[in-house]
Amino acid sequence: MKKICGLILMALGVFSVAGQCGAGEDAPPVETIIARSNHASLYQGADAQGTTTMTITDKQGRTRKRQFNMMRKNTDAKDAEQKYFVYFIEPSDVRRMVFMVHKHVGEGKDDDRWLYMPSLDLVKRIAASDKRTSFVGSDFLYEDISGRGPEEDAHELLETTDSYFVVKNTPKNPDAVEFASYVAHIDKTTFLPMKIEYFKDDNRPYRVIEVMAVEPVEATENGQRVVYPTVVRSVARDLESGGQTEMVFTRIRYNAGLTDDLFTERYLRRAPKEVMQ
Repeated sequence: MKKICGLILMALGVFSVAGQCGAGEDAPPVETIIARSNHASLYQGADAQGTTTMTITDKQGRTRKRQFNMMRKNTDAKDAEQKYFVYFIEPSDVRRMVFMVHKHVGEGKDDDRWLYMPSLDLVKRIAASDKRTSFVGSDFLYEDISGRGPEEDAHELLETTDSYFVVKNTPKNPDAVEFASYVAHIDKTTFLPMKIEYFKDDNRPYRVIEVMAVEPVEATENGQRVVYPTVVRSVARDLESGGQTEMVFTRIRYNAGLTDDLFTERYLRRAPKEVMQ
């Protein structure tokens, strides 16, 4: 018999729903939830591109902006290997800077990451140990941009509500990260992670990423019209520093026919027209 809870006020401050305590009898296996969430948030379409406007706000309310174009291409059909190319447009001090990732998924595999700094005409390899550091001075991390591999964590379904699967994720290699665990609120319809809370060893939350808006984006896949639920605005908050960063995504396009050669080192210094448009 299902045990019924009272009204649960979601931390998003948007939904107040009657939830079911515990994991729920009708929930799919947690591995299925995580796999579908990983696909929805990172692997929709064969490729994708768009423009991101980032607003960084510190504790005193001072703001800085970054704008960049990004291309992403899946390089296998297993929601694993991917390539990313990020080309910075604004402000002038970061214009033409490039961040490129060749993502590798699997136990013991590290992503290949490059950063081109035009002011120094320098290409720098980003070490695996740096993936949990700030992305261009924002409250998002390098790993937030290309995603964290599901195999890096152990997953536990804590609760099923009317709207969300609530999943706790614990790193298998805790020495490699700064968090003890994180809890994801995964939308039961779209499987997009709508809120992620990161916790320290004392179970103290110190970092939160929230999706603020989702929109349907139309595309063509194998000759058929498809619609991808797509995050168009998200916010990362540092609860320790009091800062936050908002990312707004525009001009999103899926299945553009991006080729592998666009994601090579030769384009770090001379970005392809596909990412500059």
